[in-house]
Amino acid sequence: MAFIEAIAVVFGLACVILTIRQHIACWPTGLVMVILYIWIFREARLYSDMSLQIVYVFLQIYGWIQWTRGGTLENPYCVRMLSNATRLACAGLILVGTAVLGYGMNRWAGASLPYWDAATTVMSLVAQWFLARKVLESWVLWIVVDALSIGIYAVKGLYLTMGLYAVFLGLAISGLWVWQKGLVSR
Repeated sequence: MAFIEAIAVVFGLACVILTIRQHIACWPTGLVMVILYIWIFREARLYSDMSLQIVYVFLQIYGWIQWTRGGTLENPYCVRMLSNATRLACAGLILVGTAVLGYGMNRWAGASLPYWDAATTVMSLVAQWFLARKVLESWVLWIVVDALSIGIYAVKGLYLTMGLYAVFLGLAISGLWVWQKGLVSR
């Protein structure tokens, strides 16, 4: 599994770097990564993360379409920010989603670290949706997800993936800064 994990790490790094640069190749690169992580997380019994990767397959395709077709030549799909009301609604969604998914994974799936795994799963879904729509707050959620994931993967002994998420954390901070800078300079 370490070889597959190493390949997934390389594709993951490439995906995030391309995303920060707003390069369309981030989506097919990310698609390869999520397919590999479906296998990795199944083997580690991180079922929420595995399920998340399955959903990511569809979100990668959605993001690819959005970034390809979004906007026009005169008015391209640009980075935007959420309203305070939308932020509050998303926070509520994340809390409820974490509680429901964590309970289900704990009660019926025998998942490892069910509530922590559920929290990163729910936040990741929201962050990925925001990313596909070029919402700045996606990077804030990725920062939280990456920080939590480092601990989860350390506990599970997925050290390459833990290292990847440590790099992802730095890249998410960079992504927030770069996208925010672009938003201000418009």
